[in-house]
Amino acid sequence: KKLVEVYQSEKNYLQVARVWRRLIQVREAEEGVENSELLELWKEMTRLLQDTVEDQDNETQQHLISAFERALQLIDVPSEAHRSLSQDYIKCLSKLPHEVAKLKEVCDATLSRYPTHSYPLEALSEHYIRTGQFRSNEVNGIKKKNTHTQNCCFSRLSELDPNNSHAHFGLGIKACQDKKYEDAIKSISLGEFINTIKNSQMFCDLLQYGWRLSKFFKLLDKNVSAELLSSHPGSVEGLTLKGLVHVAKEQHKQAEESFLEALSGSPDNGELFFLMGRLFWNMGEEMRRDRSKAHTHLLKAAKLDPYLGSVFRFLGHYYREVAKDQGRARGCYKRAFELDSSDAESGAATVDLSMEQGDMDSALTVLQSVTERATPGSAKWAWMRRGLYHLKIGQHQQAIADLQAALRADPQDWVCWECLGEAYLNRRSFTAALKAFDKAHTLQPTSIYSLYQTAAIKQILGRFKEAAAEYRQILEQEDYVPALKGLGECLLALARSALDDYLDGRAVDLIQNAIHYLFRALKQRPDLSCLWKLLGDACTTSRTVSPNRAKVLVPGALCGMDPLDQGHTLDQRQLLTLGERCFGRALKLMPEAPSLWCDLGLNYYHQSRLLSCLNPEEDQQPLLEKAIQCVKKAIMLDSANHTYWNALGVVSMAKGIENFALAQHCFIKSVKAESNNVVAWTNLGALYLKKGNIELSHEAFKIAQSLEPLYVNCWIGQALIAESVGSYDTMDLFRHTTELSTHTEGVKGYAYWVCSTLLDRSNRDSEIYLYNIVQMNAVSAAQVALSKYTERVQTDPDAFIMLGYLNTHLQLRKQATEAYRRAVELLQASPHTDKLSFALRVYGRALSDDGRWEEAVRIYSSTPLEELHDLIGLALAYFRIGRMPESVQAYEKALAVASSEKEKACILTALALIQHRLGNIDHAKTLLFKCSMLKEPVSESLQCLCSLGLVHGEVTLASATLTELLKLGEHVGGAVEERCLLTCTLLALQGNYSGVHREAARAIHRNPGNPSLWALLSRLVPQYCPNKAKGGAVAGSVACHASLTLGKRALLYSGVNQLASGRHSGEDRRHNALKTIQRAVLLCPDDPAGWAGLMAACHTENTACLLQGSAPRREDLERAHMTLVSEKEDGLLAQALEGWVLQQAVTGLKQSGQYDQAETLCSQVLSVSPEQPVVFLMLRQVQCERLLLSDAGNCVPPAVLDQLSAAVMANHTSVSAWHWLAEVYHSQGLLAQASVAYRQSLQLASQLGDHIGKMSSLLQLALLALMPCLAGVCVSEWKDLVLEASNEVLKMGSSPVALLFQALLQFSIKMGARETRRLLEKIVYASASGGSETIASVARWYLLRHLHAKDDLELIDTLLVNATAEGDSRLVDFHRRLYPSS
Repeated sequence: KKLVEVYQSEKNYLQVARVWRRLIQVREAEEGVENSELLELWKEMTRLLQDTVEDQDNETQQHLISAFERALQLIDVPSEAHRSLSQDYIKCLSKLPHEVAKLKEVCDATLSRYPTHSYPLEALSEHYIRTGQFRSNEVNGIKKKNTHTQNCCFSRLSELDPNNSHAHFGLGIKACQDKKYEDAIKSISLGEFINTIKNSQMFCDLLQYGWRLSKFFKLLDKNVSAELLSSHPGSVEGLTLKGLVHVAKEQHKQAEESFLEALSGSPDNGELFFLMGRLFWNMGEEMRRDRSKAHTHLLKAAKLDPYLGSVFRFLGHYYREVAKDQGRARGCYKRAFELDSSDAESGAATVDLSMEQGDMDSALTVLQSVTERATPGSAKWAWMRRGLYHLKIGQHQQAIADLQAALRADPQDWVCWECLGEAYLNRRSFTAALKAFDKAHTLQPTSIYSLYQTAAIKQILGRFKEAAAEYRQILEQEDYVPALKGLGECLLALARSALDDYLDGRAVDLIQNAIHYLFRALKQRPDLSCLWKLLGDACTTSRTVSPNRAKVLVPGALCGMDPLDQGHTLDQRQLLTLGERCFGRALKLMPEAPSLWCDLGLNYYHQSRLLSCLNPEEDQQPLLEKAIQCVKKAIMLDSANHTYWNALGVVSMAKGIENFALAQHCFIKSVKAESNNVVAWTNLGALYLKKGNIELSHEAFKIAQSLEPLYVNCWIGQALIAESVGSYDTMDLFRHTTELSTHTEGVKGYAYWVCSTLLDRSNRDSEIYLYNIVQMNAVSAAQVALSKYTERVQTDPDAFIMLGYLNTHLQLRKQATEAYRRAVELLQASPHTDKLSFALRVYGRALSDDGRWEEAVRIYSSTPLEELHDLIGLALAYFRIGRMPESVQAYEKALAVASSEKEKACILTALALIQHRLGNIDHAKTLLFKCSMLKEPVSESLQCLCSLGLVHGEVTLASATLTELLKLGEHVGGAVEERCLLTCTLLALQGNYSGVHREAARAIHRNPGNPSLWALLSRLVPQYCPNKAKGGAVAGSVACHASLTLGKRALLYSGVNQLASGRHSGEDRRHNALKTIQRAVLLCPDDPAGWAGLMAACHTENTACLLQGSAPRREDLERAHMTLVSEKEDGLLAQALEGWVLQQAVTGLKQSGQYDQAETLCSQVLSVSPEQPVVFLMLRQVQCERLLLSDAGNCVPPAVLDQLSAAVMANHTSVSAWHWLAEVYHSQGLLAQASVAYRQSLQLASQLGDHIGKMSSLLQLALLALMPCLAGVCVSEWKDLVLEASNEVLKMGSSPVALLFQALLQFSIKMGARETRRLLEKIVYASASGGSETIASVARWYLLRHLHAKDDLELIDTLLVNATAEGDSRLVDFHRRLYPSS
């Protein structure tokens, strides 16, 4: 092996082969040598020699071949090792030109063993291409056999490896030999050789086999072209290639010189003559004008090379464009296409000329042959032309299939997309057509046709807004008449839709725009009857709206007014006349169009109806006669059209003609012409109903209902029949008509029945009322429908009166006032004085409800003042504007007119209220007592008398009156919440504070569905029972969910209850007072109480943060809240609320240590209003507290204390002021003075009836007395004071604080007593039932001290368990200090 390496390095390959062969022979001679070892030696020999086989001599090459053969004999067959070694052997043989036979033998053997292995075929193909055996096949006499072998090799290799370049190149050469240039181009272009040809012999071979230089040049890149030119500088091929390069660079003169020089070397070369002819065809203007030179060269090329299809294509161009000989041109194109089936231009020209000459069969034959051979995504020209042919003859499905095939070849062809959209449109596949045209417009945005068809399809589909937008987009480019017509139609359709929805203003605007665009179209094409017809329709459509709304701006040139270039506003009558003229112009263009005669007749009919409405005295007979004559003319032209018969029947029934026999005949003829004619059946039913034939009318309407259940007119007819016969279904039928659509007759009928039902107060609990009014939401539905009715029919006072009544019922005061005003305006010009008086009465009442009292007085004064309601309304209006004497006079007149005891009682109650307002309390009581002595007392008088007693503190009067009021019962005694409020107020006045919330709770138990009672309970709890504030918050939440109206205020009540219960964000981040009040402010931003509550909630949050040791997050908001409250405050409690807010702001500033700002704020208020003792007291409090915080605060001078006492005494209604003064005395050690101050606050709270102030004063007094007792100074005076004060608190209600004070007093007297443990345990173990956790924690602390003194470990363990369960870590730490070892 060392010797072999030496020879290998010296490139002495023969010695390498000999030495390695001798080694193998030595090993073979030895006994027991394995074949595998010998195989490895032979394979090693092949590896040593195969890489340098081309540099070896013949002996060495034979040694290498022998080594491959011996190794192949020893290896297992078949196996991967055998296949790999065979591949190396074939690769080695392919490098030895003299071993061709061996190569073919080994390749055949390998293919037989490994048929899916492509390398042997690749080696053979490379050998055929490299050695140029195509030429030898032609020279030798065995062309056919060898050619077949080569074809099999290339074809089989292409099957095994579709991307193999050798296979494609070989197949391309064979196709070129067979003059199959299309297949040759496909095959050669797929190969990799075309741009790597360096061998001039291969280039010559390609040309020799018939490969066209013009085709070959298309496949070359610039570098290869330059190399071929340099390798063939003077040859014909080189000169031709040079000319083609010049043609590519548009250097026509140089190209001509190159081709002429090439022709001199090959004068019989047809391709060169073709290239010259093509060059002359494409040269400058002179050559384009004189095509004879090109024609001569093309004819010469055709004679020399009759198989060159491109020549015949250009000859076809010449005969079609220059000679105008379509027959010869068709023949040339046909010949070109026969020679080269890939020539799409020739094929398309052949088909086009055949179709032009009427030879459809030939054209279809060509198209059929191409499409049958075409692969998917090819032959676009054939598919498209066949698709257009099928589209032309109406075979839309086949056309769609062909055009889809064309689009597979070129998806970006916008013309093909338009053709496909046209095919879909003709097949009525509108959605697919819309997508096709959208795609075409995307590819070609400037195409008007695709955009127009898109708009037209959307118009067909009823998408008029989108269609109008598309039409306008077209008109931005040009005034396209079809687009103008389509836009006018869309606007007219939108106007009709708006009229159906009673949007008359929008409809008028759309009609005006439609007229504008249609007139633009008419200016370009006045000869189009359809445009005149559409313009007449637009003018006639305005008949539906109210005459005073139908004001349309029309061009002067259209309406014939000067100046012609400006617009003129036409009213409804002028518009209908203009429509008449438009229909007349249309009839001049198409006099035999029956639809135009019918439209003109209906236009005359609508003119007559408008005339009867505007000028009843004017004769409308001529218009009706014209209408009948026009519709009869339409019937003469087309007697089978049912709509014309129906129109004639409608006109015949018009007032002024009333030819009912003719109308009946016409409706019957219409039904016979079209059996499913719901309109004619309905009109026939209306005719019978007008004549009083109920049965026939009912039958006609029933048939119409069966034909079209959604047609509203037939349902209105049935409702009118039901109304005439007194059926209970009348209201249901009218309601159904409003549900189907809005119709004037149906709307007015339904509104009448709703108002009639509402006026009958005796049936409010009946099932009919609950279903027809409540369950079916009749009031809102009738109000909406009647609003639409009055917008269109603005001359019906009855409708406005009903609309006003419905608006009043819905609390829409301004709308009700406007409706009644319109009714009064209409009735003032009418002779119906009774209706006018009624309208004035309700109008005055609406003005009063809307707060417009001065106008109400004026309206009531314009009435005769003979009716009770007029006098009462006038009296109330006088009262509201403060004219009390006039109000009393009006009420006294009403009292004289009143006929019933109930009316007199109500009037006397009103007089009593006026006397109370005037300060005549005794007179008011006398009037109210007089009311109660009537036979039919009313609850209002008793409520007033009870309220009077409560306001003036007369408990006996209030109690007796309330007893009488409660005797009237639930339904007679007025609102439940009002009686509950009176009862709660009486209890509070009697000092029964615990009974206040209990009374509200009892009322809720009796009426759990009344949200007002829940809101009242939530309002009362913080004031009279703050320890149940959690329940008050729940009550407010219930009211919020039960009523949207009360919910806004109840939400604030709920937040105040959460404040009272101490619910802040530290306890619950989602449900706390701040979040709740923020929601209340969001719902009612104009309520000053809400902002005041928000201010309190922010103060609570800041206080909670300070108690928890964190920094407050909502500071410096006091002034902002004060500003908001002062801006929004209004009403009787405004001053009290402002004072509270100021006090809260000062408290917040003091808490945050901003005493300077607090003092400044008080000083600013005093500078504006100096006579405010409350603010002066706050200023003194700020100054005193600053003094107490200073170093001199330990000893306040007596003079300062006297000033503080004087400031407190000046606030004779402030309980908290006395509390503050007591705290100041306490801080100075003046317990006796502090006790006196607390007693003063207790006395003041008792006088004011302040329940919370009284309880707070007692607790503060008890705490003051308890302090010295806990300090060991247990004087009997302080002890008695603690017991007295706490017992008074317990008498007022349950109070855990009072119990704690008594327990601590017992602890201070005798810590180890059993009574002490009992009192403390009562507080500790009762905390789970709702007591304060802070109170329970304090009680645990003292109980642990008691048990520690008694050394009762068992009870201590029980206490620890309770503390752990309640989270009292403070007590656990205290226990750990007392018992360190535990």
